Amino acid sequence: MKILLTGAFGNLGQSTLAQLLPRGHQVRCLELDNPRNRRIARQYRDQIELVWGDITNPVDVAAAVYEQAIIVHLAAIIPPNSEKAPELTYAVNAVGTQNLVQAAQAQPNPPRFLLASTYDLYGHTQEQTPPRTASDPIAVTSHYTRGKKAAEACVQASGLTWAILRFGSIIQIALGQFPDMAFELPVTQRLHIIHTADAGLAVANAAAHNGIWGKILLIAGSDTCRVQYGAFINGMMDAFGLGPLPAEAFTKRPYTTDWVDTAESQQLLQYQRFGFTDIQSQTAALLGWRRVFMPLVRPFVRRWFLAKSPYWQSRGQ
Repeated sequence: MKILLTGAFGNLGQSTLAQLLPRGHQVRCLELDNPRNRRIARQYRDQIELVWGDITNPVDVAAAVYEQAIIVHLAAIIPPNSEKAPELTYAVNAVGTQNLVQAAQAQPNPPRFLLASTYDLYGHTQEQTPPRTASDPIAVTSHYTRGKKAAEACVQASGLTWAILRFGSIIQIALGQFPDMAFELPVTQRLHIIHTADAGLAVANAAAHNGIWGKILLIAGSDTCRVQYGAFINGMMDAFGLGPLPAEAFTKRPYTTDWVDTAESQQLLQYQRFGFTDIQSQTAALLGWRRVFMPLVRPFVRRWFLAKSPYWQSRGQ
């Protein structure tokens, strides 16, 4: 099948490529031409068709969409960067989607459209009883959700054959990363995580599944991936041998995550393989031989982490 994949070199994009390519699909990737993406592209030499272009440019988008059977649209600016550049975020997340839709509508045989969206659209729901469902009302609470709401509406009104996947928090298994928003969720926040490999499997299975079209599906891990944020972040700290962080280091403002109902998406797509303990163990395994040095560096690393928290730095003031 001829598939146009946007956002192919991001976290979810590369997990999706890992599922699509072994299945023999002809994958065309629309990506920005920059040094990072050039480096990643070398990993896929002779495996993909690469179109360098900008999703906000209708000419680039039209060239990428030409003669494709399905558009898998993953490209987006996500928090916290979305909140730092609201105009660019809307241009990419909303106008970029509109460009893809218009290019698809112009084809003699319009491609199907699979859109990646977010459970952030449910807004602040911590006072409600979980889980969230596809039919729950959505709310704009950020520049990110403003763009995603517009993108969903555009796809649903397009007249194309469409489906929307609203993702939970996609967890990449990697060393040397510390989320920019690590301290911007309260420790009691309900969080529904999903291993990046399971997220990529869900996308690849959805692209080839005739039963998903016209649906909004919630994509997250099994019930073992329903956690409170404090348990999640401290579980990951333990995986690195660093020990838990104090609750005072985290905001008390609620965020826009919650537990979601994945029964329908799992029944259709069969993608849930890894639980929270698997994420922890795989992260710990990446540390490998470095673990023997953790008792030595732990105080310094913890101090470095806590220095990133404005709440920890301002305590007692």
